[in-house]
Amino acid sequence: MPESRSHKITANRIAKKFNTEYNDQEGVDINPSQLAVEVETPETVKDGIRQLKGFRKPVYIACTNQEAVQKALELTKNTTVGIMDSQGKIIKKSTRKKS
Repeated sequence: MPESRSHKITANRIAKKFNTEYNDQEGVDINPSQLAVEVETPETVKDGIRQLKGFRKPVYIACTNQEAVQKALELTKNTTVGIMDSQGKIIKKSTRKKS
């Protein structure tokens, strides 16, 4: 699936915020040592949640827009997955612990 422009812009913005690079290959999009971030559009939120399984540190879905934020909040209810907006502002804190 081709990467959307909003996905790329959001991913680069958040990677910069954490002083790291955006990984556009296989695996999680942004992976500094302290957390893992998967950038998603409203259509791909479910995939992002799946991609964050297995990480032993706080994990976040960074949403490209408000619609994605709403969808992510619904889908991550009662999970350890946190949510960020497109600016990297935390909307829901990840409760997954670093091990």
